[in-house]
Amino acid sequence: MEQITVCVFCASKDGVNEDIQQLAKELGKQIAGNGLRLVYGGAQVGLMGLVADAALENNGDVIGVIPKTLAQREIAHPRITSLVVTANMHERKEKMYDLADAFIALPGGMGTLEEIFEAATWTKLGMHTNQTYKPVVLLDNGKFWKDIISFLDFQVSAGFVSKESREIVLSASTVNEAIRLAIEISAVRS
Repeated sequence: MEQITVCVFCASKDGVNEDIQQLAKELGKQIAGNGLRLVYGGAQVGLMGLVADAALENNGDVIGVIPKTLAQREIAHPRITSLVVTANMHERKEKMYDLADAFIALPGGMGTLEEIFEAATWTKLGMHTNQTYKPVVLLDNGKFWKDIISFLDFQVSAGFVSKESREIVLSASTVNEAIRLAIEISAVRS
């Protein structure tokens, strides 16, 4: 069986919540511990660096994808298994989406939000290349994503998002739950 790849969307900043930082470390550790491959934004700083370092410390296979314009600013990780440098952000996201079987999002900023909703839209429209259904699991301590989750539910009640499309973006408060949701649902639906 081919190794399953989980793409993690997250910040190039640490944030102020140490619980979120610990969650990032635990996610990297568990991805490696479950024999999964990690693909992420390629930086050695912020939550990105914490996830990658934890996966590497647990003998994980880590692929970073970073645009050349950010390789210096986000400080490309020098120790990961493989680093793919792209021409721009569009190529970065497309490469990450192509490599991934499922997505898990830790807290982050505008870039993380963009990645979450673009990946979910690609799933909705059947645009992913290696499989059609790739869920996005929002992982946090129950606080960071709550307003986004509420807004997605509101979009359903307002008639702009179908219940089926809403189910593409899931939430989890533990790493084990996030990994289980991401892997099981992508395997069943593809």
